[in-house]
Amino acid sequence: MTTTARLPLVRNRLLDCGLLAGPLFVLTFLLEGFFKGDGYSQLRHPVSSLALGNNGWIQTANFLVAGVLTVLFAIGLWRQARVAPAPRAHLGAVLVGIWGVGLLGAGVFTTDPVSGFPLGTPATVEYTTSGALHDAFSLPAFLALAVAMVVLARGWRLYSLLSAAAFAITFMLASAGFSQTGSLVDVGGFFQRLAVIIGWTWLAALAWRRR
Repeated sequence: MTTTARLPLVRNRLLDCGLLAGPLFVLTFLLEGFFKGDGYSQLRHPVSSLALGNNGWIQTANFLVAGVLTVLFAIGLWRQARVAPAPRAHLGAVLVGIWGVGLLGAGVFTTDPVSGFPLGTPATVEYTTSGALHDAFSLPAFLALAVAMVVLARGWRLYSLLSAAAFAITFMLASAGFSQTGSLVDVGGFFQRLAVIIGWTWLAALAWRRR
């Protein structure tokens, strides 16, 4: 196979990473949350809190693997944009890459306790360096993914814009719950999982379309 013929194959393999990352990430945190115990609630507590306590390494590895796969997917999007230039295609690839880097940072820097998990910790705690860096990577990543849904909406505008709106709303509800806002405290984890699943579903659909 010549080098020229090999290039589309490499690009497609990179795009395949976008098909794999989301399902693997979601399946892992759902299973780990189910078996976590120690007072962990998938309705109440964030996905990131799975990295705390018993078998926390699993979620750490989940962040890192998903982050690597997403960055590779973003590289595939960038290469595709170079071959068939389209408005905003390069910006979309960068935004997806930011989401991937955010996942890597979330894996490297462990979150602080929140909403009483691990058991014996208060509802909120003062930031540690690790917790602050975890959020410093995570929050821009969520924003980047929401913007990517808008930037790359051409050709499937309705689905992308509805996904962006649902993603943003569920993320804000989750954030309010983790900030101990009234009746949302006990469902913060539920809304965060909705947001994450919406985001990963959109990314997998993007990978399928581009593949």
